[in-house]
Amino acid sequence: MRLVTYEADRSWRAGILLGDVVVDTATAAQRAGLDGSPDGALDWTCNRVAIQADESGLGALLAAASELAADAPGLAELRLGPPITDPDKILCMGLNYRDHAEEAGLELPSVPLFFAKFRNSLIGPADEIELPAASDKIDYEAELAVVIGRRCRDVAPHEALDCVAGAMAFNDVSARDLQGQSSQWTMGKAIDTFAPCGPALVLRDEIPDLQALGIRTRVNGKTLQDANTSLMVFGVAEAIAFLTRVMTLEPGDIIATGTPAGVGMARKPRVWLRDGDTVEVEIDGIGTLRNPVRGASS
Repeated sequence: MRLVTYEADRSWRAGILLGDVVVDTATAAQRAGLDGSPDGALDWTCNRVAIQADESGLGALLAAASELAADAPGLAELRLGPPITDPDKILCMGLNYRDHAEEAGLELPSVPLFFAKFRNSLIGPADEIELPAASDKIDYEAELAVVIGRRCRDVAPHEALDCVAGAMAFNDVSARDLQGQSSQWTMGKAIDTFAPCGPALVLRDEIPDLQALGIRTRVNGKTLQDANTSLMVFGVAEAIAFLTRVMTLEPGDIIATGTPAGVGMARKPRVWLRDGDTVEVEIDGIGTLRNPVRGASS
């Protein structure tokens, strides 16, 4: 199953992507008799509810969505947002591909290296990346992001993938000059619009192996990153197990798993994002982000 968020009446609603149409999740949940407890506590307008459903609930939801598909709007008619609009946490891994650490001239971390982004950075798969006036060295980073599906703490590596609801493409857009001003990377990472993601949250039933996915970036049609998630230093399961030693992960938490080699700061000449560019991040079996870049004065 593939879950999206789409704009309706100036607010976000959860949807189920079936081919090239989007069925409203709350409507499907009502059709399936899943619309919550007697007091209406479940809010099916956000994907954090659907990702916590069990196998039978998801099956009922999908069956109901299929019944409603004939009258659903086409994907091309809708503006998609971040599949998870309100995560409790956005945790990003640094230096998690050996070749990227080498091109950056940095040692591989001995344990998973994490930093944070926040909700202000999240945008949809076709929304504009806005270049801030504070930086002129804006870089792209193609990443696989996973979304947590159930509360977890102290999880063993062999159990960690059971906590993952699904995966999506993620662009860890970075202001390299601001990032380099401190040993703490937040200032260069947590900028408005600097976390395009989507286009859908692809649930685990459609992903045979999270560690065997082609991942690439194109800027204005030119391929600048081309790798595979098998090349991660710390795999998804190991990263989740590490995190849950020190914090509780909640449903909807986003974990971005690092970028491979080919980033703009390591190229000769360097490649910085400019007004009018288009950045595409593509992951095999997951989908493609296609974000235009808008200058600070545009």
